[in-house]
Amino acid sequence: MKYIYPATKHFFALFVTIFITGQAFGQLMYQPYSYQFDQKLNTVEYSPKENLHTAVKPYIFGDSSAIRHAYDSLLSANTDTTGHHSWLHRALFTNHDVDVKHSDYTLYADFMADLDAGREFFDKTSIYLNSRGYQAGGTVGDNFFFYTSGYENQGKFPNYEAAYIKTTDMIPGQAYDRTFLGYNDWEFVTAMMGYRVSPKFMITLGEDKTFIGDGYRSILLSDYAAAYPQLKLTIDLGENVQYTAMWAYMEDQNAVQFDSFGNYRRKWMAFHYIDWNITNRASIGFFNAVVDEEANDQGQLHGFDANYIDPLYFSSSLGPSGSGTVPDHTLIGFNGKYKVLDKTTIYGQLLFDQSLSSVDHSSGSAWQLGVRGSDLFKVSHFNYLFEYNTAAPYTYSNQTPLLNYAEYSEPLGDPLGANFKEGVALLNYSIWKFDLQGEIDYAKYGLNIGNTNYGKELTLADNTNIPTGTAVTGQGLATTLKYAEGVVAYVINPRYNFRIEVSGLLRQEVNSQTDTKTAYIMIGLRTGFRELYHDF
Repeated sequence: MKYIYPATKHFFALFVTIFITGQAFGQLMYQPYSYQFDQKLNTVEYSPKENLHTAVKPYIFGDSSAIRHAYDSLLSANTDTTGHHSWLHRALFTNHDVDVKHSDYTLYADFMADLDAGREFFDKTSIYLNSRGYQAGGTVGDNFFFYTSGYENQGKFPNYEAAYIKTTDMIPGQAYDRTFLGYNDWEFVTAMMGYRVSPKFMITLGEDKTFIGDGYRSILLSDYAAAYPQLKLTIDLGENVQYTAMWAYMEDQNAVQFDSFGNYRRKWMAFHYIDWNITNRASIGFFNAVVDEEANDQGQLHGFDANYIDPLYFSSSLGPSGSGTVPDHTLIGFNGKYKVLDKTTIYGQLLFDQSLSSVDHSSGSAWQLGVRGSDLFKVSHFNYLFEYNTAAPYTYSNQTPLLNYAEYSEPLGDPLGANFKEGVALLNYSIWKFDLQGEIDYAKYGLNIGNTNYGKELTLADNTNIPTGTAVTGQGLATTLKYAEGVVAYVINPRYNFRIEVSGLLRQEVNSQTDTKTAYIMIGLRTGFRELYHDF
């Protein structure tokens, strides 16, 4: 018998484990990520009885997943599924507008709308959101899924969001603004499809957001910025290790344009995340990201970059070299959690920006520490999260602004960018058809003064117009942000989160030059799971 070298045997065993062994896990489900929905799964996600990889979201899971039963229960909670009802009754109260279930395929579709109106009291102005859209999804066989959603939107925003939109030309976390006749106008579209090659290997492709972490914010990769094209590979290496690789294509509307068509400049990003469940209670993950420009300011293409085929560690030294070539922007980080009690989990993140240029007086780092749990004070469905986030000045920036860690100039980490300290507290309570959420944020950060770059804005070069001396978090125009928001929702149909919602917000951003106050109340009909961020 021919001798097989040990390394060859190990590789063959790994290949069999990933691609061949195991049976199908049943039809797949893709759940768009939102914190408000995700926290309802706390008791399963963070149970010491389970050994789940919880960091990478949105989740894709099959019938046998530990999450599936809890997920199905949420989508049918407090609905009357008995008796024979009309299609209109089912569409409004218990089911999708279109819902086809077959042994070989499934299909669902819904009309989506956000119709909100309110009043901002300090500026004495009316505000509103008018969105019309759709969502559709389904499966073919046991191993293929697809999902898409789209919204056409118009709105008028309170003072601080209007100022943000005017500065960035972006609707926060949604899309670029196409202001028309005095109101904001934008589109938001996602589309994903995936194929399970084997029970341990998944490929997904499309345009959406990805979140890495166990908290509300993420300093590694958050869902704050707009959606982007992405290709993702997820591989389970045995029972306790999960490897995720993602390649993304992003844009920057502020970068110098070199073509005659006026297209936004583009950049490539790649991400690795390796998650190891040490025990059912403890896990640690390694994160790695690289950013490079598609072409430089003169239109010269970046060229082949070995980082994009490197399966483990990105390094700027692996990128192409030569005249006009800009070094890659690389970041590394860690994510961890520990389930200290049956319903309480401590989590944290640490990030190092490896590509700071001449800003050797800045640490180029960020970190997070938080605690989350469920059934607070032994009250069922009363969930909580308390979190602290901070990022040193110039973190996520680069000497070439196009290579900043942002999509459409919006941070891919915390919405506050860098040069900040932030505390966040969230309480969620669900009872019968009611969902209640309360949030308090308190942050301190330093804004730029004149043309001096103090390190908060990711879109600025990190080696131009910077102050001398050691960088300190909060340097610049010392600013304090106070934020409180409460939401009460009555869920009419949990299948597509159709609800009546009332929300109230108080916000103050104050420094020695300005004092911006905001207070508003909004009421309306809402649908869907997309996250609309106001807490920045």
